[in-house]
Amino acid sequence: MARIPIQTDQAPQAIGTYSQAVRSGNTVYLSGQIPLVPETMELVTGTMEDQVRRVFDNLGAVATAAGGTLGDIVKLNIFLTDLGHFALVNQVMADYFQEPYPARAAVGVAALPRDAQVEMDAIMVLGEVEG
Repeated sequence: MARIPIQTDQAPQAIGTYSQAVRSGNTVYLSGQIPLVPETMELVTGTMEDQVRRVFDNLGAVATAAGGTLGDIVKLNIFLTDLGHFALVNQVMADYFQEPYPARAAVGVAALPRDAQVEMDAIMVLGEVEG
């Protein structure tokens, strides 16, 4: 099955040897997003909530470029340098997702690229999900 790279200027450009996302069939694998502002490639300034929202906005831009929305995400991985922000992530996530929510993992990590405090990656399925 072909692998189709997804690229958009509406999300931060890759800062390494990876694609923003890759589509294979009706599945799209979205690379990890940290709270970079696409236009400047600098970390967003402000609160932890601002950082979490920037990550969701970046994921949403890549999802749109792939032909979907955040609502098509079936699996979301969240990496936090401080799990004390877990409740805040849940609160903000409720502004971006509706039930049925994606499957999810939240993992505490020692560090993230560019000293970010949050990173998320996702798997998205386009079209009808059989169930």
